[in-house]
Amino acid sequence: MSVVAQDVGNMSAVKERLGVPKQLRSCHTMVIDGYVIEGHVPAETIAKLLKERPSDVSGLAVPGMPIGSPGMEQGGRTEPYQVIAFGPKGFAVFASYP
Repeated sequence: MSVVAQDVGNMSAVKERLGVPKQLRSCHTMVIDGYVIEGHVPAETIAKLLKERPSDVSGLAVPGMPIGSPGMEQGGRTEPYQVIAFGPKGFAVFASYP
């Protein structure tokens, strides 16, 4: 697998083009195997998505930057958050983290 990182000046336009709903937008956006990943989604949740390959899901999002999510560690502090699946049929909780 190859990774291509791109610095883009207008991320809102990229998120719009990729279909990331405004209420689910966060700081980082990537595409992997045709799925959009928005924000601090844990690697194991991305792996689950790629294994299950749900046809009604366009991507996963963690809105905001919850404490304890990947890259947002602050010692032992955590806050609960959900990974939201989004697609043509709307939103659904894909995973929850305490």
